[in-house]
Amino acid sequence: MIVRSFKDIENTDRHVKAASGTWESKRIVLAKEKVGFSLHETILYAGTETSMWYAHHIEAVLCVEGEAELTDDETGETHWIEPGTMYLLNGHEHHTLRPKTDFRCVCVFNPPVTGREDHDENGVYPLLTEEG
Repeated sequence: MIVRSFKDIENTDRHVKAASGTWESKRIVLAKEKVGFSLHETILYAGTETSMWYAHHIEAVLCVEGEAELTDDETGETHWIEPGTMYLLNGHEHHTLRPKTDFRCVCVFNPPVTGREDHDENGVYPLLTEEG
């Protein structure tokens, strides 16, 4: 059994701040736990824009605080995301999130991330694995 709080991982190697400066993520469950998914709390900052494409991962996102506009960059379709709204990137969609307020969400990734990932120039997380 693992019991861990976001407070426990604040300012540790599980607390990742994007090089872009647009978000930070507390990664409470990672690949090294060997449970088949990773679980994160992510905050995207108000007034920023983050373009992403999870070419190697499926991600489910549940908004728990704040509001943002989500755009499917492939179709141009937009969605308003607010607390209690979930979106699932089950087709590896290129997408852009534009938070109107600080936007806090809980995210699940499959395959799980290692905790070292950050978006590359295409908005992609590399597919990293844990040794052993």
